[in-house]
Amino acid sequence: MDAEHRDTQHWVFGYGSLMWRPGFAFLDRRGAVLHGRRRAFCIYSVHHRGTYERPGLVLGLIAGGSVRGTAYRIAAEAWPEVHAYLLEREQPTETYVERRVQVRLADGAQVSALTFLSDRAHRQWAGALSLDAQARLIAGASGLSGRNIDYLRDLVGHLAAEGVQDRGMAALLARVEQLEAAR
Repeated sequence: MDAEHRDTQHWVFGYGSLMWRPGFAFLDRRGAVLHGRRRAFCIYSVHHRGTYERPGLVLGLIAGGSVRGTAYRIAAEAWPEVHAYLLEREQPTETYVERRVQVRLADGAQVSALTFLSDRAHRQWAGALSLDAQARLIAGASGLSGRNIDYLRDLVGHLAAEGVQDRGMAALLARVEQLEAAR
């Protein structure tokens, strides 16, 4: 590897399960904010948290607001392996667009990080669904990575542990729990 690539900073920005279950080695993990995007259950899941017969919903980043997540610094020599892992994990049905975005770290520094944005042209794009529509899709859905409600619970729990109060996600979880209890 030449000196130019050896010194390159590689960062990954996670806003969903990458925050609590990255699945790759990293040199540094920091809280970070991405401005101009927000976290939303806007992608039909037919792989990780649902099936083609019974889709669930997973998170994506859509325009507007800001989102707190986690930035990981990856060693240059590990980058090819980490990048390949991320593509396999995040793109089983190619529902995301891979992009470099500027995120602000907790110490105020800005870094360019790889993240995955929602592809609005993809057939799995769910768009802006009502809270009830989201809850009905999440309740009872399950895929290769487990139950959809567990993904939502992990998100709400991780955000709370990081001091982030997301009323919308907490309300969605409460509604999904109601629906699952009524089954």
